[in-house]
This record gives sequence, structure tokens and C-alpha cells, in this order.
Amino acid sequence: MSVKIIEGDFVSGAGKYTIVVGRFNAFVVESLLAGALDTLKRHGIKDSDVRVVRVPGAFEIPLAVQKVAAQKQDDAIIALGAVIRGGTPHFEYVSGESSKGIAQVAMDFSIPVANGILTVNSIEQAIERSGTKAGNKGAEAALSAIEMVSVLRNLEA
Repeated sequence: MSVKIIEGDFVSGAGKYTIVVGRFNAFVVESLLAGALDTLKRHGIKDSDVRVVRVPGAFEIPLAVQKVAAQKQDDAIIALGAVIRGGTPHFEYVSGESSKGIAQVAMDFSIPVANGILTVNSIEQAIERSGTKAGNKGAEAALSAIEMVSVLRNLEA
């Protein structure tokens, strides 16, 4: 039995990328952005093939991602933000709607949208996931985008 396996790599993901960044909780999000940009560069993506779109916060990210996807200029979109739990249900609404929104855009436009929006219980967890103990989730989102560009190209081949 011969099973055909299709997967991506981190070498053939060259293309155009847009990073949509929520400014709210900038002390964390700027580290996520730095991690994503560094990862793209280290994997051969040229600066001229990357653009950054800034929006107020995580709730606004899906609309910007949708507008970017509709332009059909990018191979992948990376969404970065941080939603930190507080004392009200606001956390659940923002985190749930931002995740649903970017997932819907990926399906509607058949484009990889890497979810690098942190949804954490505390400032400490946000800091840990933006470049300290738990790695950098912005860098991980960029890797996911690169791999998905490669996967989709391999599916078309």
C-alpha cells in the first residue's frame, strides 16, 4: 500500500504576508510582532513582501483581516493581539468573536490566517507567551503561516 502524504515545510513558503496587529495591550503585542517579523525574515521572506496593518484591538482584527483577504494580494495573513481576562465577561466576547471572525475569513477566502491572538488569564501569562518562558506566539503564528502557504501549494501541485 502506498499512501500519498502532503505536507508543508518552512522553506518553500515564500510569498506575501500581511500581519494584522491589535494595539491594545501593546506591551505584549509588540513582542509578538517582533517575533513574527523575525521568523518571517529568518525563513527567507523579504521585508518588501511583508506589511503590517494596525487596528485598535483584537475585536477589530477580523474586519481588517477580511479586507486584506479581499484584496487577494497575500499568500497568508497573521493575526496578532492579546486579550487578558479581567473581572467582567468582556474577555469571553472579545476572544470568542475574534477567533471566530478570523477563522471565517480563512474559510471564505481560502487563505491561511494564522491566529496569534493571545487569550490568557493574567498579564504574567501574556508576558510568558510573548517571548519569555513559553516562547513567542507571534513567531509560532508566522511559522504556521509559512507552513500553510507551502501546504496549499503542495495541494495544488
